[in-house]
This record gives sequence, structure tokens and C-alpha cells, in this order.
Amino acid sequence: MFPLTEENKRVAQLLLSTGTCPRCIFRFCGVDFHAPYKLPYKELLNELQKFLETEKDELVLEVPNPPPKKIRLQELEDGIDRMDNLSQNGEGKISIIEDGSIASKNSNLNVCNVCLGILQDFCEKDFVKMVCEKVGASGFEFTNLVFSVSFPPQLSVREHAAWLLVKQEMGKQSLSLGRNDIVQLKEAYKWITHPLFSEELGVPIDGKSLFEVSVVFAHPETVEDCHFLRAICPDCFKPAKNKQSVFTRMAVMKALNKIKEEDFLKQFPCPPNSPKAVCTVLEIECAHGAVFVAGRYNKYSRNLPQTPWIIDGQRKLESSVEELISEHLLTVFKAESFNFSSSGREDVDVRTLGNGRPFAIELVNPHRAHFTSQEIKELQQKINNSSNKIQVRDLQIVTREAIGHMKEGEEEKTKTYSALIWTNKAIQRKDIEFLDDIKDLKIDQKTPLRVLHRRPLAVRTRIIHSMETHYVDEHHFRLYLKTQAGTYIKEFVHGDFGRTRPNIGSLMDVTADILELDVESVDVDWPPALDD
Repeated sequence: MFPLTEENKRVAQLLLSTGTCPRCIFRFCGVDFHAPYKLPYKELLNELQKFLETEKDELVLEVPNPPPKKIRLQELEDGIDRMDNLSQNGEGKISIIEDGSIASKNSNLNVCNVCLGILQDFCEKDFVKMVCEKVGASGFEFTNLVFSVSFPPQLSVREHAAWLLVKQEMGKQSLSLGRNDIVQLKEAYKWITHPLFSEELGVPIDGKSLFEVSVVFAHPETVEDCHFLRAICPDCFKPAKNKQSVFTRMAVMKALNKIKEEDFLKQFPCPPNSPKAVCTVLEIECAHGAVFVAGRYNKYSRNLPQTPWIIDGQRKLESSVEELISEHLLTVFKAESFNFSSSGREDVDVRTLGNGRPFAIELVNPHRAHFTSQEIKELQQKINNSSNKIQVRDLQIVTREAIGHMKEGEEEKTKTYSALIWTNKAIQRKDIEFLDDIKDLKIDQKTPLRVLHRRPLAVRTRIIHSMETHYVDEHHFRLYLKTQAGTYIKEFVHGDFGRTRPNIGSLMDVTADILELDVESVDVDWPPALDD
């Protein structure tokens, strides 16, 4: 059933006579159901032709610009037939042009003066198939996708002009047309193309999909359509970082909302002029949202930093914890890059034992994102077999939101350490036993000298929850500590020239130093433990 009624006829006649395509005519007539837009272009033109037929041989169309003129019905039919012949002659197909953009092969197409060909050439099966070929060649694996488009900002100016034209015509019939009554171009485009993309690729379109196919359109011929707005509304067009032009869609819309109708009509033709060429496609891009992998790691080497150790552009050690883990993930997920984060960090000479330290890795633009639990287990084993310096456990794919659990309670969580301590004075077992009885000792730590180059100067209060001593010999003992996260253990032992008070040295009235330090546990119940 044709969607237009007698009430729409004068508007449809007016728009068609000024160079507007059938699908845009539907939009301005408020057709908000999908089926009519999906009809092939040839069929739409035929249906519109039948709809506009009258008993008389001519239609009188009042058009403000150009002046009123009579269009013979035969002329109208001839024009429609010429557009019909596009598909019959194999014209109107998509090709790559010299500058790398994509345009229509057809040069005789009566290009819509509102959508600039978007709802003519670029929602037909040929175009959809070409985009899908690009998607297929991208190398991404996906089970659904989100399809997005970026239209030239001047389309908003042209739509505004067409709206004022239709609004004026409907006013003659005592009818009104608000800007919100017009079906948005992106909505109509989505109604037409989403089923075609889904059918061609064999996967559903899902707005929540992490895999995105985006198409950017441009129309160089009409790029200056927006420029008059800057003179009238300069505040709307302020340069922004990472923007090649001030004429963004948002800036143009902001200006159109502010400009008076009479000022707009003085500056821009109404109806808008018909362009010579359809839009071009600047780029077709495929991208996958980040995937997050979490787990816990053990570090068994005292010569391995958590992250690459590079000073003044020079690498000091050949590898790091994050590199030993991430290189395997990058390969398997086919990701472009990664970002590593963890629940705290240990010094290069500190081991992390026990159940390990929680970590998370953001994999940027992965070309593969779906793995079975068995495949993840095999990946974990591959990491563990590749080095005796680290081991990984509980490896799993998590959500971006779940990463927050690792950082929650950063100050409140506890950590357990084992430290081998040296004293300058000879000690007996009885000299260290009193440390076992100290509970919830508050210490003040000024930012340590060794990290002052990368951390702000501050005094932080930390709590030593408990201590347990094991006597080794008259100059050595092992100290087990349970502390608040963020405590500098080395400085708690030697005092850092008095910057940490109290400290083991001051409590025992000796000069103390730390020879070895191990992290025994990081008390964060994340990520969830997995069965072996």
C-alpha cells in the first residue's frame, strides 16, 4: 500500500518538482513505518508516478524558487523514466575514484537536493555488497555488528531549507510541520540498510555490539553550504582539538537552532539547489571495541620489572611481567595494542608469591574476541610454559565494568609480605619477640626518596596490622607483615633517613636494612578463582 495520502499530494508534488528523491519525500510527509523505504528505487519512482497522476494533463506546482511554472505530466513521466533506466542500464553502481573515495558511476542521476544521493545510491544492494566485501577483507571475526554512518554537515542545512519550503506550503492548507515531524535521515537509512547488511553478512545488527562498521560520507561540491552560518552565529563555530573543520554536525545544528527563519532565507536558496554529483564515501572502517582479560600473576625473579624499565630512552632489562603475558594475548586476540593494569606493583627485586597479584589487560581493536573456556586455559598454559619467571592463574575474559573491582578499596585492602632483615647489632631471639605483639601500628611515611621523581611529596599514614618474626642468626631475622595497601615496606624497615616513623630500626634501636622482600598475598578477591 502506497504510504502517501491526498493530504500529502501537494507537498509531494512540490518536493519532486524541486529535485527531491522519493524517500526524502516520504520523510517530509512523516512516513514513519519501514516498508515503503525498503522498496527498490525504481519501484518507488513508479509508485510515486502513479500517485501523482491526475485526470488533467498538467499539474500546477507553486515553487518559490524558481518562480511558479507548469510542469506537463509527460515531462514528469520522462524524468522518472530516465531515473528508472539507471538500474536497467547497469548504471548507478559504486566505484573507487582517483582520490580513493567512492562515488556513483552514473553521471545522469538526478541527485536529490536534500540527501545528496544518500537515499538513492547508497542504500541499494550494490553499495551494501561492496561495504560487506570490505568487512570480509578486514580480518575481523564477529557474531553481530553495529553499523554507523557519518553524513556531511551540509545535509542539515539542506534539510532545514526543505523544511521551511514544506512548512510554507502546508501553512497554505492550515497545516503545520515541526522539525521533529520529519523522519531523520539516519533513521530512514537504518531502516533500509540494516536488513540488507544483516542478510549479506549473516549476522544480526546489534546496537550493543563491540564490532562496528562505519561509513563516512562527504560531498565536496556543496561543502560551502554551511559557511554562511559562521558569519551569523560565530559562537557556534569555535575550533576544537582533533577536529579538521569547525563545521561539525553539532555546530551546524546549534546554529540552525539559533538562526531566524528570515535570516536563513536571505542567505540560502529555498528549495536548495540540485547538485551535479552524489556523495562520495571517504572511508569504510571496521573496528572492534576493547576486550579485557584478567587474571593473577606470580613473579619469581628478582631481576624482572612489572612494566618495561626504560630510563632516558634506554631499556635497562630485556623484559617485564606485562610483556611476558601480553605478547601471547596480542597474538591470539590479533589485537593492535594493549594497556596493562594491576592491583598495585612490586619493585624489580621483589617476588610475588602465594595466590599472585590481580591484573587486567585491555586489548585494543582485537580481530578475534570470542574464545571458549578451554581455549583460554590453553592460552594460560602457553604463557606459563614460555617463561620460568612468571606464572599466570585464573585467566579469563571480563567486562570493562568488572575492572573497577580490582581498583575498589585500593586503600583498604591488605597485603602480606615476607622480608629478610639485617641488623648492624647482634641480636638474640628475645630482642625481636616484642614485634609479634604489636597490632595495628600507625606509621607516617613521607614520599620515599627513591620514588620522589615520579610521585608528589606527601605524608601518608599507613597501618601495620600485624607482624611475626622468625629468628635466623645474630644479624638476620625474617619478618612477616600484614599491612594496609600502599605501605612502603622497605622504608618501614630502614626508615628512609627518618622519612618513615616509626620504623623497624627505631623500634629495635638498631640500624636495620632489608635484604629480600616477597609479596605473599594481595587480599583482593578478584578476578573470581577458576577451577583447574
